[in-house]
Amino acid sequence: MPPGIVVLTGAGISKESGIDTFRDKDGLWTRVDLEEVATIEAWHKDKKKVLDFYNDTRKSFRAAHIVPNAAHKALARLEQKYDGEVTVVTQNIDPLHERAGSARVAKVHGSADRCRCSDSMCRLGAVESIALDAVDFTEFDREPRLAAIPACPACGSRVRPHVLWFDELYVSHADYQWHVLDAAAGRITLLICVGTSLAVGVTSFLQSAAAAAGAPVFLIDPGERPRDAHHAMVHVRARAEELLPEVVGILSGD
Repeated sequence: MPPGIVVLTGAGISKESGIDTFRDKDGLWTRVDLEEVATIEAWHKDKKKVLDFYNDTRKSFRAAHIVPNAAHKALARLEQKYDGEVTVVTQNIDPLHERAGSARVAKVHGSADRCRCSDSMCRLGAVESIALDAVDFTEFDREPRLAAIPACPACGSRVRPHVLWFDELYVSHADYQWHVLDAAAGRITLLICVGTSLAVGVTSFLQSAAAAAGAPVFLIDPGERPRDAHHAMVHVRARAEELLPEVVGILSGD
């Protein structure tokens, strides 16, 4: 198998696991105003509201019934079989790729199970992040208020969710691993998109990279063809948890 396979996953891959998508007609952004919880401006305006939203999200991801599905497990097998030849990039902040066994996932939108310093000049605000389990949210959970937001262990500033907000840049934190994505784009031979509406910067970047390299591009998603899909993209209208294990089997030679 040639090196340079890039798999890009969006919210649709986790839908079968019980996690809501964002942009579907019944998705999360139809019930929550993203301008109030998913921008740096919102954070400066009402830190408690933003942190409440992401705390609820984190708790929902940890529910007993939220487990990796067959699509996550298939990608973990592919990564393990072809070490170093497959790059898995996810737009999701859930931990399901990791729980399925994937060891090297570029989480370009951050991670719900981590936080970071709100001061971008702090090493924990621009280069490193903090596992939520290492931060004591007991007081905030008991009485959510600004003064109860935990402090950064390095500089004392308030911690914030470790997620890429809509008015931030992919290169704003090293953990987003844009350098990994950039390197993968330079040697791409196949792009497989899974469960994504192709409506954000990373999807445009990877489609352009694949087109420039003459690499085949596929989308596995049961919905309508996204308007931002590249003209050369082959859209396979199927459920990822059903089709992706077969695709991985073919790529693995099983």
